[in-house]
Amino acid sequence: MESGTSCEMPRYKCHKQVWALKIADIKRHNADNPTAETDGSAIITPADDGYAPFRVDREYIRKHNPQVGGYYVVYSDGYKSYSPAKAFEEGYTRV
Repeated sequence: MESGTSCEMPRYKCHKQVWALKIADIKRHNADNPTAETDGSAIITPADDGYAPFRVDREYIRKHNPQVGGYYVVYSDGYKSYSPAKAFEEGYTRV
C-alpha cells in the first residue's frame, strides 16, 4: 500500500493461459571471449525435455534480465516475457 492512500488497492487473480519454459541455462553471446564483439543476445536452454536451446535478442535480455530457474513466457498475443520461478509457480498451473 502506498503512503497517502486510505485503503488497500484492489486485488486481482490471474486467469489467462501462457506458454512457458523453465530456464536451465543462459549463455551470453561471446561470453567465452570477452574481447569479441557481441550483439547482446543470449542462448536460453530450457529445463523441459524435448525443447532445443533458442536465441533471445539483446532487447529481451536488457528488458527482462532473465535468470536460470525462472521462466521464459509467451503470451497469446506473442509478447515474450520473463517471470521469476516463485511468482510464476504461485500464479500458474500446467494444463
